[in-house]
Amino acid sequence: MSDELVFYTHPQSRGRIVRWMLEEVGAPYRTELLGYDDTMKSASYRAINPMAKVPAITHGGVVVTECAAICAYLADVFPAAGLAPPIGDKRRGPYFRWLFFAAGPLEAATTDRVLGLEVPAERERMVGYGTYAATLDTLEAAVSAGEYLAGDTFSAADVYVGSHIGFGMQFGILEKRPAFETYWRRVSARPAAQRANEIDDALVK
Repeated sequence: MSDELVFYTHPQSRGRIVRWMLEEVGAPYRTELLGYDDTMKSASYRAINPMAKVPAITHGGVVVTECAAICAYLADVFPAAGLAPPIGDKRRGPYFRWLFFAAGPLEAATTDRVLGLEVPAERERMVGYGTYAATLDTLEAAVSAGEYLAGDTFSAADVYVGSHIGFGMQFGILEKRPAFETYWRRVSARPAAQRANEIDDALVK
């Protein structure tokens, strides 16, 4: 079975997160560009992701969808890139904590905010994020605690959380708090992030 790594994406999608992660990993990969109204809905792609959404990857017969899962998978499969603390390392706790905080509470809170959905005070316990304000305050504390989310070493958690912060501020979903801006400047200056943006920007054009 081939170990080829194939990346399914659209340059104006969350696929930009995975593109950044792939550039950080440095392993060869092939890009399959999909259109929202045609190939993304095709039977062949639905066999990979029944949700008909991007991004997704296939790697040696393994299919992975969902940005956070793809980032975590790539970090573990390509350990030489140093993008995940090893098993047994105490940094693995905050690494997973903030990776999935962004995939869960942050994603839900910002989506609800964009849709104009407000959680009644008496129902805050029913939603994972509680309140939008609490979610942003928690995120701010996380990115203010050190250079990176898992200590002094950049990781896949910074790719994923950083992307949420960068996109969120760009599109007005997140407040431009100084802590967010400082953190985003730090992680987005990485060469892999710059390469990934150049690739996807060229594809948009």
